[in-house]
Amino acid sequence: MSVIDGISGISSAELLKQKSAVESSSGSGEDFAQHLKSAIGDVNELQQKSEKALGDMATGQVKDLHQAALAIGKAETSMKLMLEIRNKALSAYKELGRTQL
Repeated sequence: MSVIDGISGISSAELLKQKSAVESSSGSGEDFAQHLKSAIGDVNELQQKSEKALGDMATGQVKDLHQAALAIGKAETSMKLMLEIRNKALSAYKELGRTQL
């Protein structure tokens, strides 16, 4: 008996069962738009904290300069990440538009 003879095949019904099991157990069912809105809300919150920290620094009301600098850095990094995600999404959309059927 060769090695290939020992491999059993999987029927399409078994594959469909596995696929439905993975889909049903894969998270809370939120779709992409909800994830995107949540991420944009998080970035907005970080931007607001950064603006408050900048305002406090400008008026001299900052209590902890290190925390203010961290808030500004987090906001900057999250905005750069969001812009890169946007650029990738636009690039993918344009590529789909160029695809011929």
